[in-house]
Amino acid sequence: MEILLAAGLWLDGSTVWDDVVSALEPLGHRAVPIPLPGQGDGNTAATLDDQLAAVLSAVDDAENPVLVGHSAACTLAWLAADARPERLNRVVLIGGFPSSAGQPYASFFEIRDGAMPFPGWGPFEGPDVVDLDEETRQRMAAAAIPVPEGVATGVVRYGDDRRFDVPVTLVCPEFSPDDARKWIDGGEVAELAAAEHLEYVDIDSGHWPMVTRPRELARLLDEVSRSAARR
Repeated sequence: MEILLAAGLWLDGSTVWDDVVSALEPLGHRAVPIPLPGQGDGNTAATLDDQLAAVLSAVDDAENPVLVGHSAACTLAWLAADARPERLNRVVLIGGFPSSAGQPYASFFEIRDGAMPFPGWGPFEGPDVVDLDEETRQRMAAAAIPVPEGVATGVVRYGDDRRFDVPVTLVCPEFSPDDARKWIDGGEVAELAAAEHLEYVDIDSGHWPMVTRPRELARLLDEVSRSAARR
């Protein structure tokens, strides 16, 4: 099974998954981190469309893949499901939810000099960072890549309702499956409220399980992918 991995904001998508990839390969999977324009390649002019094009290229090169999106990239994965509903076996969303149509992709913090820099750990204090020690925090902050303005402020647009038939697994790290159900059933996540095949999986971690719980996350992705292969 091919597992495609799209990283969230400020992360180098080519390296942040290394430990997960190393744990998945002995389990029989081809795990492919997707290099996203503007996240490690120096492309400060990258746009949301550029990132989506990179994800779609990876999807088109794979056979019946499972597509994983982390945090803000949950929206990116869902945009790919909208564009390629017939090619995806399953979408896995880690620690995030797809934005609704018409919303900006990830305009969460101040844009400065054409980019949205990492704001420091202050806004994330609490469950998000409960399993990040000080050394890891310093390392991640030092490696954080400012998000190009064209990515952060890109407008989310959907066009194919067949995305709702793509199976979705929502991995719940800093929040619980019960929390997620409450938000979705309460209408706070319209895109997932309309999903026909949605399952919830818990993982005991903060917001970045690929950093703090890579083997546990790999085992979870292995189980999800094997379930998808039986469809």
